[in-house]
Amino acid sequence: MTAHSSPVIAPPAEGPVSGMDGFFHRYADVNGTRLHYVVGGEGPLVVLLHGWPYTWAVWRRLMPLLAAAGFTVVAPDLRGTGDSGKPDSGYAKSEVAEDVRQLVGKLDPAGTGGTGRYDTDPTGINLVGMDIGAMVAHAYATAHPREVRRLVLSESVLPGFGLEELMNPATGGYWHFGFHMQLDIAELLTAGKEAAYLTPAWAIGSPAGGLTDADRAEFLRHYATPGGMRGGFQHYATLLEDGRAIRAASTSRLPMPVLVLNAVLGLPQSPLLEGVRQFADDVRAALVPDSGHAYPADNPAWVAHRLAAFFAAPAA
Repeated sequence: MTAHSSPVIAPPAEGPVSGMDGFFHRYADVNGTRLHYVVGGEGPLVVLLHGWPYTWAVWRRLMPLLAAAGFTVVAPDLRGTGDSGKPDSGYAKSEVAEDVRQLVGKLDPAGTGGTGRYDTDPTGINLVGMDIGAMVAHAYATAHPREVRRLVLSESVLPGFGLEELMNPATGGYWHFGFHMQLDIAELLTAGKEAAYLTPAWAIGSPAGGLTDADRAEFLRHYATPGGMRGGFQHYATLLEDGRAIRAASTSRLPMPVLVLNAVLGLPQSPLLEGVRQFADDVRAALVPDSGHAYPADNPAWVAHRLAAFFAAPAA
């Protein structure tokens, strides 16, 4: 442990999640790394992929509501984040998507490791991604379109489909992408300043106050531990190559319905929506009211209702 780092705290043991009845911490060795995930509920499978600077826990208020609506819900920590492994490589979105795909393949339909039964569906899983997680979900659906039944892309702009234009601060784009992509310098300059750097992002991301002090402390515990910031920045370091790769892989249009979800107080929807329309035909859009970038925390009841309706609806 370095002088600026938080103490290393052992990851949770496999077993019940505190404050979430019917949900369990689990681990799986996939694609050369070890993923931590939380699972619970019964019914068709919903996989939730978080973004930066969050962990699986950004979904924790939404997950019981989806379980109550009749779904098995799985939320992993992406590689490099939370209680998952932090390897030095493998952060291309296609590789992170393969992590998730292998995790899905290891779930037990007869009991998901003692947490209830999920229904196998030959038309695939329901896949939800926010921020970086949306980029991973897009890569998953592009590589394995017949394995994704419904796709939700939220609070993001996608590599190869609009992100590059919005990463240029000279034209009003987002400055932080370029900074995070400079992996070594970004890690150096944020060392010991994790709280100062991340707290404003959490405040802006949750204007409705859905993220509590306890939530922020939990996120900070992970990002301030050795390798925590670097693990998060790794997902940015690959973005230019991710864009080239996903454009090359997008040889046909996605067959599944896609919901583009943004928060009223989050990222503008048009860049994501315009990008999705370049590779999908059945595209639906919605805005989460009274919420920001961390919309699952700000308005979980509305989100659960909208997602359940989308997952239940037939294709157009």
